[in-house]
Amino acid sequence: MNEKIDYIEQLKSKSKNIALRVIRLYQNLPKTGDAQVIGKQLLRSGTSLAANYRAACRARSNAEFFSKISIVIEETDETMFWLELLWEAQIMKKELLQDLYIETESFLKVIVVARKNTVK
Repeated sequence: MNEKIDYIEQLKSKSKNIALRVIRLYQNLPKTGDAQVIGKQLLRSGTSLAANYRAACRARSNAEFFSKISIVIEETDETMFWLELLWEAQIMKKELLQDLYIETESFLKVIVVARKNTVK
């Protein structure tokens, strides 16, 4: 049981780290209109994935967990989308965003498996 709790805490920490990295990225975006619009979307989804993961951890039933973890998946995937737009629109260099993208993608893969293993 302690291993499961430790793993959950590691994922909470990982999601919070992603959110903090997104906040710092947003703070360093160019002040152009397009960068700020995409940045605000990124800020919303990148912080929402962490908040919703914490909420999923407090779920009172498998059905509630499934529902909340599905939101985490959506927000995490959306975060990846906004990161892709930042480099594809040449607002920021891909090399500057790649580590965050990989970390976010890794988190997404784990969360998808967690949802698949949930009995509704």
